Amino acid sequence: MKDAAGGTVDYGRHVVRRRPRIKLAAPDTRELVIAEPQIVGSALEAGVVIADRTVSHVHAELVPRSDGLWVRDLGSKNGTFVDEIRIESARVPPGGRLRLGAVTVMVDYDEPQPVELWDGARFGPLIGSSPPMRELFGRLARVAPTEASVLIHGETGTGKELVAQAIHEGSRRAGQPFVIVDCGALPEDLLESELFGHAKGAFTGAVTARPGAIESAEGGTVFLDEIGELPLSVQPKLLRAVESRQVRRIGESAHRTVDVRFVSATHRDLSRMVNTGGFREDLYFRLAVLVLEVPSLREHREDIPALVEHLTKPGAAALSDEQLVRLSSLPWTGNVRELRNFVERVSALGATDAFAMLDASRVPVATTHLPAARDARDESISGFSAHPDNPAGAAGISFDRPYKEVREDWVDFLERAYFKRLLAKHDRNVAEAAQSAGVDRTYIYRLIRRYGL
Repeated sequence: MKDAAGGTVDYGRHVVRRRPRIKLAAPDTRELVIAEPQIVGSALEAGVVIADRTVSHVHAELVPRSDGLWVRDLGSKNGTFVDEIRIESARVPPGGRLRLGAVTVMVDYDEPQPVELWDGARFGPLIGSSPPMRELFGRLARVAPTEASVLIHGETGTGKELVAQAIHEGSRRAGQPFVIVDCGALPEDLLESELFGHAKGAFTGAVTARPGAIESAEGGTVFLDEIGELPLSVQPKLLRAVESRQVRRIGESAHRTVDVRFVSATHRDLSRMVNTGGFREDLYFRLAVLVLEVPSLREHREDIPALVEHLTKPGAAALSDEQLVRLSSLPWTGNVRELRNFVERVSALGATDAFAMLDASRVPVATTHLPAARDARDESISGFSAHPDNPAGAAGISFDRPYKEVREDWVDFLERAYFKRLLAKHDRNVAEAAQSAGVDRTYIYRLIRRYGL
């Protein structure tokens, strides 16, 4: 509680935390307490609006954490500085100076104050007795009854769909449809039809009229999973639907009014995508009225025994205390999904073989370049070899699961293996690695933290 950087003390029903406070320099001398993540920029929809020509529309993000206020540059034109050092992501100490473009912001911290935690280890389908999860449950209890659009952010496998379901079940719309649209699983032409529906004869194969997901969710909630994969061409039409609560089917001229709530989720950095042109700024602010961050499993390891018990099928052998302790020491880059897959392997193969597979999956993967003459249509990814009957075999990924899960696990494997090899090639020089890969340095820093590279 005496930690000058805003340390947290858990007192069972609540945590004690020092809330960060910012003060803008003259002539704009506002003082603001940062209790939730906030976008700072010159855009009128930003959480903290700074009307200055040197400040980008979406300039930076302020994130209050247990160890203080963190600031993250979002690809701004004129940079973000902490005590005159240009940063991509950094914690701002008490009395620190934050500069956005030419605007200076002073940062300090309030006296320690209690933050209420949810009084229980469950919220809807979610399980967790740790402070991070109970704090999330407390936020969900406040967010769910509102009608505001919610953006859920978190690493792959953290359970973002369950969080969306918990929001729906805790709202006045509970009992009405909860419709899921996976924006990353459908091609562009089918995605538009999936969202908005189509008239009979609107295109080849449209033999009957069909309502879209938004119409089908009438009275309930539309969950837009992997919203960061939404093509730019579809974004204007979704923006109109979110703003007006009206949709127009493909092949029709009339608009239909709908009563739905929009909840979205992504593991991508949408705010940075706004600055790079990958996502519309106006749509981002319409979807991110309220933002929820789902903690990674590494942030609430104490919940692993309860999660294992919940995921274990009736009649299956329970893991020993020693085995549970071992599980709690692992990195779990795939989060709860990876843990669930492990528990399923325990049920099918037994604990010994399941742990052996888990250990094998953490051994660095040997890579070999494919022969130049290999057909470009080969299912392998260039630079990696795989068995022709199971191209994901090198990653220890099973195809006997829903496509969405296989795709996400494969992307995680590819990112981890590719950037681990790339960083080794460039002697861990992030700037050189980023230039070689054609990505922003911030993206590599995020992957280093995510995968423990």
